[in-house]
Amino acid sequence: MNTNTMRFMLSCLLLLSLPALAEPAKLYATCGACHGDKGQGNPQLQGPVLAGLSADYLTRQMHAFGQGLRGQHPDDKAGQQMAMMAKTLLPEGTDIPALSAYIEAMPIPEQTIRLSGDLKTGNAYYQNNCGACHGGQGQGNPAFKAPRLAGQDITYVRRQFMHFKQGIRGAAKEDKPGRQMAMMANTLPEDKIDDVMAFISSL
Repeated sequence: MNTNTMRFMLSCLLLLSLPALAEPAKLYATCGACHGDKGQGNPQLQGPVLAGLSADYLTRQMHAFGQGLRGQHPDDKAGQQMAMMAKTLLPEGTDIPALSAYIEAMPIPEQTIRLSGDLKTGNAYYQNNCGACHGGQGQGNPAFKAPRLAGQDITYVRRQFMHFKQGIRGAAKEDKPGRQMAMMANTLPEDKIDDVMAFISSL
């Protein structure tokens, strides 16, 4: 059993031991094992940045994981782990909205990873294919249920984009925003993906 698996199992046991309606900070202590103590993410564990995401989006994704709408594909190992974690939060009495609001209030970290690519081309394709939903500066758009991309770990953004494109994510019938994103992912030419990712990493 490797270190990451042991850490994950210990996190599950800790979360299961917490009482219903626990304080959000105590609930988040378990999330921090993979997502960082301040929601800054943990690339080594494929844990994305949570700080800066809206409470509505966070709540929706936790329910999607817990209800089997996300994290079920065999090629999504990190998603499968998150689905297991989310199911421990779903029993009646657990305050997911309060936990989401707690995370939303965290300061947005500055990302230092910058991908190489043609930023001018990336900007043009981003604005045409992504900006309408995610905002011209990657700030997100609650009206379209589109999360913030600016400040997110770009390796996570790229991985999720490819998951949408490959049918690993966004295939569940009940996941309308996910299906829309999967459709949009296939409108971006393969040879422009790196340029768009480079632009997003510059935001």
